[in-house]
Amino acid sequence: MRELLRPSRLAPGARVAVVAPSGPVPEERVQAGLDVLRGWDLDPVVAPHVLDRHGEFDYLAGTDADRAADLQAAWCDPSVDAVLCARGGYGVQRMVELLDWDAMSAAGPKVFVGFSDITALHEAFATRLGLVSLHGPMAAGIDFIKNAHAQDHLKATLFAPETVRTITSSGTTLVPGRARGVTLGGCLCLLAAELGTPHARPGARGGLLCLEDVGEETYRLDRYLTQLLRTGWLDGVQGVLLGSWERCDPYEKVRALLVDRLGSLGVPVVEEFGFGHCEGALTIPFGVSAELDADAGTLTLDEPALR
Repeated sequence: MRELLRPSRLAPGARVAVVAPSGPVPEERVQAGLDVLRGWDLDPVVAPHVLDRHGEFDYLAGTDADRAADLQAAWCDPSVDAVLCARGGYGVQRMVELLDWDAMSAAGPKVFVGFSDITALHEAFATRLGLVSLHGPMAAGIDFIKNAHAQDHLKATLFAPETVRTITSSGTTLVPGRARGVTLGGCLCLLAAELGTPHARPGARGGLLCLEDVGEETYRLDRYLTQLLRTGWLDGVQGVLLGSWERCDPYEKVRALLVDRLGSLGVPVVEEFGFGHCEGALTIPFGVSAELDADAGTLTLDEPALR
């Protein structure tokens, strides 16, 4: 797996666009997120359809075409330095084929931030743009607007990425050892759902795979992991970092499944690494070469996430 192109870091006064490629967003949460960003001396702008709701499917933030148009317009706007997702939910898979990836590639690299359903866009940004992206808190997420630790880690990654080259967690070792590879991953159910689609990576070979999920019963997590194993998608993975499993079954039950499905891979695995759907979530760059030390609970990037 190759290392991807790193976008430029942000500077005070940078313009950042907030988009909603997935689910609907309450206006008060958008405003709270904008206040945080303005407090960082950024210039946030809200895409036209962020507050929309689909007329028939209330789990979508507006129509597929409008959500895609917002993302593409923000990315192709030369005055915008970063694109931040407002929230996850569901909807990226309905609009990702509507994006003009040639136009977005021609627009050049910039920072992209999101997680959860945005996993499908992380995959597309890697395969279609060859670009490092940030798996991190979203601009209108409760876990962002109400948590100083999540804010601080994202802010450091955006403005001073050399200060967070070593990402340290309070996690524990599931399988000991060290491993080197290129970071990738996201929400487990989305990675399973992306299999065979035009924008998905062919597999995790050579990678340090980051996995997390939310609100899933253990048998569903089992199905997703088993699907990745059966298709060979996990062949050649170098190491695994496990994030949060919020609103899933009790962690003892989830942990037993993770040991059962991942323990036989023969690679280092660290659990409870502190990214995903959890308080104080860390920002993890995808597409960078790094070393995982499962015993120390650290991920050390070869270079800062952003140039």
